[in-house]
Amino acid sequence: MGKTDKDILTTADTAKLLGVSVRTAQLLIEGGSITSWKTPGGHRRVYRADVLSLIDDRSRPAAPHPSATVIVLGTAERLAVYDRLFAAAPECTVEMFEDVLEALVAVGSVKPHTIIVDLAGSGAERLPLLRSLSSSSVAGGSQILAVGEQSLVPRDLPPRVTGADDPESAVSAVRATLSDKDELTLSNETFPIALNEGRRLVALERSGLVDTAPEEAFDRLTWLAAHGLKAPVALMTLLTPTRQWFKSRFGLDLPETPRSWAFCNHTVMQKGVFSVDDLAADPRFAENPAVKGEPRFRFYAGAPVLDEDGFVVGSLCVIDHKPRTLTDHESQTISALAALASDEVRLRALDRKLRESNRRTTEKKDGNAATAANEISGPARRGGSKSDLGRA
Repeated sequence: MGKTDKDILTTADTAKLLGVSVRTAQLLIEGGSITSWKTPGGHRRVYRADVLSLIDDRSRPAAPHPSATVIVLGTAERLAVYDRLFAAAPECTVEMFEDVLEALVAVGSVKPHTIIVDLAGSGAERLPLLRSLSSSSVAGGSQILAVGEQSLVPRDLPPRVTGADDPESAVSAVRATLSDKDELTLSNETFPIALNEGRRLVALERSGLVDTAPEEAFDRLTWLAAHGLKAPVALMTLLTPTRQWFKSRFGLDLPETPRSWAFCNHTVMQKGVFSVDDLAADPRFAENPAVKGEPRFRFYAGAPVLDEDGFVVGSLCVIDHKPRTLTDHESQTISALAALASDEVRLRALDRKLRESNRRTTEKKDGNAATAANEISGPARRGGSKSDLGRA
């Protein structure tokens, strides 16, 4: 039997059913958390059953959140090649290992988007792990790539293992599967965006940080950044589709700016620290309203802030009113503080998961207790007193 009109929902219908904003529903749909399709007129539609499955994960095993983490296992020489190649891939976070056991532990803890097992060099040592991952639930929904010449890759591996001849081909394959850019539309886009910007926005929404009250943990980090780098302004920024919102700010009264103003648009496209000695002299920023007019910013340095799945949700940055050059020590400082900010974001995600787990446990206990009470009281409701039941 085909689907009826009542089974098909618009984005607004989806938002109402989920109890979220239309924008949040749009992000969930565009990010792939809810399967959708486009009408001839270009409008998104989803099935009610898919939305209900998202609400009640007891109806089927919950799909893991999409991850932006890639794990690479190989020799030191090959890892250096991957490090260089992935430096130009801002849409993912990469963890590299020479040791098989360390790689396996990482796979179990971060649930990566992709696992790359490079068989060049001492590849025989990594074959058992490759076979284990290809048939184990530990890898979950992770994509698995076996990299090496055809003679190195066994032909009897399961279909879920994809072959790649070399690191370049492997990285290209990873970036292709990470990309959701064709599905995303940002109005008046005047800034660079990653290939998986839609998924990044879903991750930001999932973090629950946007438009929340100030928190001492983040305020300490911006204070340390400003004083450690002797900068008048320090910010922890979060980039929504239209806004650069400041979770924490030191030395600036504005709570947010249009996203098109954000220097951090470039920071979230980097693996490390992004800095500009003189914003007014850089053609990318010379016409920026915050550079051309008040508060006339001149220097910027920032590093990405990551969530538990490796998505870049924003940045920790410092800004100055005069041109300057970032020193190596200052670069290390801002990088370390951004890492601490990332840890705080992950801790909040862990806390949410624990609270959700406790809520579900409580609901299950309450449900079991209610069922037991109904079973006990059932005979009495159907007629007869305790003495009647005893005589029976």
